[in-house]
Formats: sequence, structure tokens, C-alpha cells
Amino acid sequence: MIRRSMWLLVVLLSGVSTLQAENWSRFRGPNGQGVSDETGVPLEWSLDKNVAWHTPIPGEGWSSPIVWEDQVFVTTATNNGTICRVLCLNRKTGDIEWNQQVFEQVPLRKENKNSYATPTPVTDGERVYAVFGDGSVVALSMDGEVQWTNRDVRFYSRHGLGASPILHDGLLIMPYDGSLPPPESGKFEDFQQERIGWQIPWEKSFLVALDTSSGEEVWRADRGMSRIAHVTPVVVENDSNDLLVSPAGDVIQGFDPLSGERLWTVKSQGEGVVPSPALSNGLIITASGFEAPTIRAVQPGGEGDVTETHIAWEQRRGCPNQPSLLTIGSRLYAISDTGVISCFDANTGELLGQQRVGGNYSSSPVAADGRIYFTSESAETVVVNADPELEILTRNQLSGHAQASPAISQGNVFIRTTDGLFCVGADPSQKNSVKE
Repeated sequence: MIRRSMWLLVVLLSGVSTLQAENWSRFRGPNGQGVSDETGVPLEWSLDKNVAWHTPIPGEGWSSPIVWEDQVFVTTATNNGTICRVLCLNRKTGDIEWNQQVFEQVPLRKENKNSYATPTPVTDGERVYAVFGDGSVVALSMDGEVQWTNRDVRFYSRHGLGASPILHDGLLIMPYDGSLPPPESGKFEDFQQERIGWQIPWEKSFLVALDTSSGEEVWRADRGMSRIAHVTPVVVENDSNDLLVSPAGDVIQGFDPLSGERLWTVKSQGEGVVPSPALSNGLIITASGFEAPTIRAVQPGGEGDVTETHIAWEQRRGCPNQPSLLTIGSRLYAISDTGVISCFDANTGELLGQQRVGGNYSSSPVAADGRIYFTSESAETVVVNADPELEILTRNQLSGHAQASPAISQGNVFIRTTDGLFCVGADPSQKNSVKE
């Protein structure tokens, strides 16, 4: 009887662990908010402590890792950015299961901090979808076979492409917020045209929705007047109509995710917008990018230009230019590019606390188990308590340069640097996976 009781206890505990485990299927996790429901996530690590495995990744790319059951996916560009590849690693061992070349691209201008494989892939468990620097899209089976490609978009941005695709109701949705290519004439006066879409607003940016089963275009939505951006959109789900929220340069916008109809716009001055929006208590909270950095909370709804009626609050202190915002309950967290963490009341924008941790930051923070993880460009992850005091719990150093955002799945943290992909925490080969 005692032995049977102990067996039942082991089964129950194993079941609890499995229930807590989750897939990290897209940029910033299951719902694009960077918050994991898991507990027992590692707190401390270094190159010689608490690293389960480390795998070099060929080529260059700032796409973040995603995890589905026992597969980890990243993208990369090799041969000076011309060859686009999707890789699958075994979550338990770090072994590369497949490394698929999907197409070739012509590398165009980009910012030095960008790459030709910056968009993070996304998966629904049936296929993995990836976008590369020239705007091309590919879908692969989970075992690496190309299912379809779509190369209809001829994308150019002075900054390069930085946004990531999302999935919703059988659609792959991708924003293309670019600028006018430089002229071929070579005349100095003609180079003023390159400012269009970058420094001068234009009407040529758009979003595209593709059928996930075929890659065929379902809708294309024009933004109206806007500028360069790299914002990964989010879908706000509700009982009536879901809302696609997609900010860009100078605008925060809401769309119907099934038809692409533009519903409303809030003006938000700034170009080169990068941070993805955060959601809290019915508010959409954004950062406005370069030029006039402002954290801005919007109450969704209305029609047309709702700038005068739907801004709930604005806050200029602690605004990030690159890392995304993060909300936990009614608190909003942000880290500046130069390493100042801020905690705000998400309902009012009131600054509740700040902590300078130092370093330079491009990646977006993630949170789990009451803690927030901030990974700097020097591959140091600072872990703080998720409260206004922002107490620093640990500083964890890996090697290489880091701009990709961490992923949390099944008890481990996955961090990509120029030195490869690190799996931090307990040996995953000794734990149950989501599907088990």
C-alpha cells in the first residue's frame, strides 16, 4: 500500500509539472506578452554553471528562439546574408535535427544592429513559418520540408526588416513598414527620396495576411500615412470581435484581423518604432520609437482618427526605444536602451520605481514566477523581482553578443547570442515534455 501510494504521488507530481509546462510558439511567447505561467524557472547560471547545453548556430540572425514540445526553431542567414535557413534543434539535447535552406535573397541596406534574419519564426504545431529580410515568407513541416513560399512582397526599409509574423485563425499576419529605396541615378539631390517613409511620412506601408495552409494572400491592409517601424503586432481576443493591434511609425492602429479593415488610428510621433505593445486591463500600452520617446496607453475602440478621445495616459520617463514593454497585473515594466528599469502603474502611467542596472539593451524582457529577466547586449541576464522596488536577484553572464529575446519553455530559458543557442536550467532530457 505504501509503495502504491508513493507511485501515485510521483504520478501526481509529474502531472503538475507537465501542466505547468508550456510551448513558446512565437516572439514573446504564447500571447506575445513575454510572460510565462511556468514556475521553477532557473534563477542563476553562468558558462560553467546550470547550462544544460550550448549549440553554435551558423550564419547571422537576431530572430529569437521558439519552442514547440521537443523542438526549438531559429532562423539564420549565411553567405553574407544571401542564404536563408531555418534550423530545428532537439530541445532535450541541443542537437541540430535539421538545417533547411529555404531560399536566396539579395541583401539590401539595413542598420548595423539589424540582421537579414531578424523576424522570429512562429509555429502552430503543424508548420513553422519564417520571414526574412527581403520580405519573403516560408512554411515548413515540423520535420523540415518546405510546404510553400510566398515572395510577392518586395520589401525595402532603410533599417531592414525587424518585425515578426503572428498567427490568428488560420492566417499568418505580417507588417511591412518600410521606406522608399535609394535612387539609381546617383545624384545627390535625388537621394532626398530615400527620406520618404523614413523621415517623411508616406502611404505605402501595409500589413499582409496569408492563408497558413497555402501561402496565398487573403488580405492586404494599407496603413495610410506612417513611417518605418519594426513592431510585432498582437491580437486582443474578446467575446465579440477580435482586434489586431499594429503600431508603426507615427501611428497606433486597430484592424479587423479577419478582413484587414483599418478600424481606428491614434497618432504617436516617432519613427523606427520597435517595442511590441503590452496589454493591461483593457488598455493597449505602446512606446513611440525615436524622435519623441513616449509611453502611450490607448483605450481601443472608435472609428477613424481617435487621437483626441482614446489616449488614456502618456509618460515620457523611462521610455524604451528597442526593448518591448511588459505588464504583470496592473504594473508595467520597461527597460531603457541604456539599462534603466522602470515600474509604472499600468492604469495611470504613474512612475512607481526605477533601478539602474547598467549595460545596453535591445532584446525584450520576459517574466516568470514573479521575476523579470532582462538580457543585455553583452549577454548578461539581470533578474529582478517584479515589484516597484525592482530588487536585483542575480546577474548571469554568458558569452557573445545578444539582441534576440529569451524564450521560456518547460522549465528552461533559451538564450541566443553570437556564440550560439544556450539552454539554461536543469537537464531537459530528464524531464517530461509538454506532449508527454
